[in-house]
Amino acid sequence: MNTKPEDNFPFICGLDAALRVIGGKWKPLVLYFLRKGPMRYGELQRSVRGVSDKVLIQQLKELEAHGIVLRTDHREIPPRVDYTLTPLGCSLADALTSLCGWGEKHSATIAAALAGREKEGVG
Repeated sequence: MNTKPEDNFPFICGLDAALRVIGGKWKPLVLYFLRKGPMRYGELQRSVRGVSDKVLIQQLKELEAHGIVLRTDHREIPPRVDYTLTPLGCSLADALTSLCGWGEKHSATIAAALAGREKEGVG
């Protein structure tokens, strides 16, 4: 049997590995807000507008499982749990910085294109 080392590698390339970690609509936004510092769950939910409790909890658990986010339960009453980026998470958030800048630079163009699609009924 002729096997190459890359046959056992689970990713096509580095981008594939990164997308497996941040894939989904909400994870990049979670990283964006946590980049500013630790946040409690409610504060994070208010920041990431539009996400349901169920989905945010799931996304946070996945980021925690990948070693991107650290969940700290302070074991207090009332309950206090906060989330922060690990060093690996900080490096990932830093990598997303240029993508954020691109979005800010081109947001008007993107919004106009989306509005045009909605007018055409492509939505």
